[in-house]
Amino acid sequence: MENLTRADVMWRAICNNDATADGQFFYGVTSTGIFCRPSCHSRLPKRANVRLFNNADGALAAGFRPCKRCRPTGTIVAASEWVQTIKQIIEQHYAEPLTLSELAQRAHGAPFYLHHVFQQQTGQTPMAYLRLIRLAHARDLLTTTDQPIATIASACGFQSAAYFSTQFKQAYRQTPRQFRQQC
Repeated sequence: MENLTRADVMWRAICNNDATADGQFFYGVTSTGIFCRPSCHSRLPKRANVRLFNNADGALAAGFRPCKRCRPTGTIVAASEWVQTIKQIIEQHYAEPLTLSELAQRAHGAPFYLHHVFQQQTGQTPMAYLRLIRLAHARDLLTTTDQPIATIASACGFQSAAYFSTQFKQAYRQTPRQFRQQC
């Protein structure tokens, strides 16, 4: 007969998405900073990245965020509220290199699910919204400052002045230089 530790039994429950273990313990994943119920159907983490907790409060106190999929705290955040949070993150961090994975981490969700919910609620992808925010800020800077276009591109989070010019022209049907001359 196998001699299993409590941690081994818990790990098996996580691997098997065992709903009967829900409420007995919670697990946090150090690589994502998220904690779940044992029955959560999220991707199985590496065992070395798992921390076990007796209750959700312990996971929260350790700095883990509740999973959006299994909702281990029992609170349900409406999709529209989550999308508002995602928009705020984009609006506050638009100048930074912001990938879908980084956005998902900041919004406490999985990248694919975040993309799905955001597009369902807004009709556009999170990256398309990020592009619109960046372009709006660039447009404001073009009209209110005489900074070089490359400086504006960088300040608004674009990879390069050439990429910025291409994106600007697609959105506004003129180059940043032409836009500035008309203002």
